Amino acid sequence: MPEDASPRHPPRAPTPPGMAIRALDPRDAVIASDVHAVGRRAYAVEAELIGFDGIPALTESLRDMTARPLRWLGAVTGEGTVAAFVAWETEPDRRVTQIDRVCVDPAWFRHGLATRLLTEEAGGHEVRVSTGADNEPAVRLYARLGFHRTADSHPEPGLRMAHFVRPR
Repeated sequence: MPEDASPRHPPRAPTPPGMAIRALDPRDAVIASDVHAVGRRAYAVEAELIGFDGIPALTESLRDMTARPLRWLGAVTGEGTVAAFVAWETEPDRRVTQIDRVCVDPAWFRHGLATRLLTEEAGGHEVRVSTGADNEPAVRLYARLGFHRTADSHPEPGLRMAHFVRPR
């Protein structure tokens, strides 16, 4: 393990050739449309994995998505399409980054994009994220990246959420 890597701050995954990691601006209509479509495809897969099709992002409108006060980071192909993204907000007083969503287009699964996006600098903040508890690929990913699982919750009948935290 490189000197600067630790369970709290794992090494960055390499970016696939031709892929760029960059900030995304949801005010750009093309970017927003790409992000919305990728999110829908990714959440459709999660819905199958967890056996729950009531994931709010599956019915979220493009307008509602872009109105959220989130920061966006994406993996963008050489052709300029969004292959994956992470969106978050940081609570300045508590120095906590709450990841709102991590989505990878199913065509780009298993290329290390979620790992690459999640290992970007978190500004020294504690990072929190949640996923469907039966979403085994995501649960394994967060554990591998140094997140610790906290208590599960049941926000709706038939839905069990796993919550994770990665200390500063």
